[in-house]
Amino acid sequence: MKKYLGLGLLGFALATTIFAADGAVRIDRDVSFLAPGRVEKLDVYLPAPPTAGKLSPAVVWIHGGGWKSGDKGEARGTEICTTLAQAGYVAISINYKLGPHSWPTNLLDCKNGVRFLRAHAAEYHIDSARIAVAGGSAGGHLSLMVGATTGMKEFEPEVPFPGVSSAVRCVIDMYGIANLSVHGETDAKGQPTATRKLMNDSLADFDAGNDEAEVLRVASPVTHLAAGAPPVLILHGNADTTVDFSQSELLARVLKERGIEHEFVALDGIGHTFDWETWNKKPLPRDLRPVALTFLAKHLAPDSR
Repeated sequence: MKKYLGLGLLGFALATTIFAADGAVRIDRDVSFLAPGRVEKLDVYLPAPPTAGKLSPAVVWIHGGGWKSGDKGEARGTEICTTLAQAGYVAISINYKLGPHSWPTNLLDCKNGVRFLRAHAAEYHIDSARIAVAGGSAGGHLSLMVGATTGMKEFEPEVPFPGVSSAVRCVIDMYGIANLSVHGETDAKGQPTATRKLMNDSLADFDAGNDEAEVLRVASPVTHLAAGAPPVLILHGNADTTVDFSQSELLARVLKERGIEHEFVALDGIGHTFDWETWNKKPLPRDLRPVALTFLAKHLAPDSR
């Protein structure tokens, strides 16, 4: 791969541009997208330029890490964003605020990822009406929140893209937590126990304090999902010992009850942190690339609304 230094977008910081050997995917790394002074950056995965007069759909990828760790350059995100770019999508992998007192800034950062795509639509040849969000684990939770809280003033960032929409057309949730209040410990086979999973260090990320129940309720996607919310693809392994599989079962029930279009793909014997092809460096029992790409093609088609 060859590396080139290029000026940051609209006065943002310098970014490193990497061109794939076959020319199919270009990666602009470490692009600033938040308010001045924020250190978090994003990477842009660019497909081959679309045919003249055509625009590309786009996807925001949100990494996991329990709201306290993780990075946009994770192997899972790289595999997924590269797959998306090869399929003609502009994909960005973002960093966001981590650790204690990160809520709800982490959600606002994710929404600014969506807004960044719209603000740079002309530059990247993006159809700003065809944007999706996807994420794994904590990123799955945040992806669901992005889709479920569109237009809610308390969950919309004021800077650096005032007046730019953070709405998405669909959501891919990979083993994310749907209800923080009932997130449980699991046994060695991934079966939930009666012990709640969120411990004091995780609660500090949400500043739960003395009003823990209300904070966790407000920070849970199931609280906000309502008729008219974007369609959701749920991907989860039933042997997950990090996020109990019952979280996705609950999410699917809520989506059905509220009339929200969704698909639920359960992977037998698979645990946490899989990508679209592998888990624990072994192929998945089902290749998820066609599943995810078919879902996106359906809901990001120009005439899908």
